[in-house]
Amino acid sequence: MTTLTLFSQPLLLFGASLLTGALNGVAGGGSFISFPALLFAGLTPINANATNNTVTWVGYLASIRAYRNELLIQRQQYWVLMGVSIIGGTIGSLLLLHTPQTLFTKLVPYLLLIATGLFALNPLIATSFQIHGPISSKYSPLTMLVFGLLQFAISTYGGFFGGGSGILMLATFSIMGMKNVHAMNALKTTLNACINSVAMLAFMVAGAIAWQHAILMSCGSLLGGYWGVYYVRRIEPKLVRSFIILIGLSMTVYFFIKTD
Repeated sequence: MTTLTLFSQPLLLFGASLLTGALNGVAGGGSFISFPALLFAGLTPINANATNNTVTWVGYLASIRAYRNELLIQRQQYWVLMGVSIIGGTIGSLLLLHTPQTLFTKLVPYLLLIATGLFALNPLIATSFQIHGPISSKYSPLTMLVFGLLQFAISTYGGFFGGGSGILMLATFSIMGMKNVHAMNALKTTLNACINSVAMLAFMVAGAIAWQHAILMSCGSLLGGYWGVYYVRRIEPKLVRSFIILIGLSMTVYFFIKTD
């Protein structure tokens, strides 16, 4: 290992985690930065994904505190969505641990492409399928069932890969009628924390987390998730979205070329 690597790798990981925490707390898409950074640091894809789960989990916890006054949802709906997220996150993490390393390596660019595409199309999806009415209104049992099934699918995906799960949640919340952006982010962050919590437990038991990298990046994610929320929210939302899409596309192209 060269002197450059000794000093540049920690700086790369810490800087990536700072930005990851800030982006995840505001718009999602932070894993487009932290996950590739871990791969560049030499981790295998599954270990990088498991470690990234721990990093983003810390950032979500910090962002929950920042959004503590903006979580606007009925208690019954809140507990249902939390329960569904925990079940889905557990299933997704177990699927990942039973996926061959070579297969997951081939899936990486496709997962990034799907996540980036969904993020880019989120406004169009929300506008086309939005149901009018605030999230605080009482949903019918059928509507709540659909909401729960969508969240189960997203949380399973989140436990398996994680990148883009927050984007999928924001799209679902828009479709179900949420209009307050900060309330949507507060709920998304809370549910992502649930998914990552159970996934992290599974990864810990399996020994899939690179703790040296995870601890360093968790510090950056913690700072980015708490303080970054306040600064990034001041930036024009279109600029934030454009930046995330650019990063997502760049990483997608890179890993398609690398795995070719």
